[in-house]
Amino acid sequence: MNTQEIIRSIEAEQLKSNLPEIFVGDTVKVGVKIKEGDKYRIQPYEGVVIGKRNGGINQTITVRRVFQGVGVERVFLVHSPRIDNIKVLRRGKVRRAKLYYLRKRVGKATRIKQRFDRAL
Repeated sequence: MNTQEIIRSIEAEQLKSNLPEIFVGDTVKVGVKIKEGDKYRIQPYEGVVIGKRNGGINQTITVRRVFQGVGVERVFLVHSPRIDNIKVLRRGKVRRAKLYYLRKRVGKATRIKQRFDRAL
């Protein structure tokens, strides 16, 4: 067994299987584990997926939301143990792979049409 196969087998054990299918344009709620002292709590982070990067164990999603008038983006490592759950709230109908143009827009201009042909 060479090193590539060993690495691939270790990564396969770490992959999560209970994840929904996530697309760019979807509105998601990500449950992030936050450590406070010796306890953990789950803090939800809700926003629109504006970018997605596949790569097995290194799969990431970029989630954007506007908080108190300021756009906040977070990149989540999907298979990380810090991510408790990901829930898709709405499916978005978009025509491009990265929605970076939303950064320049404010208010109602950032709305994305809902898509009904994919299940939640």
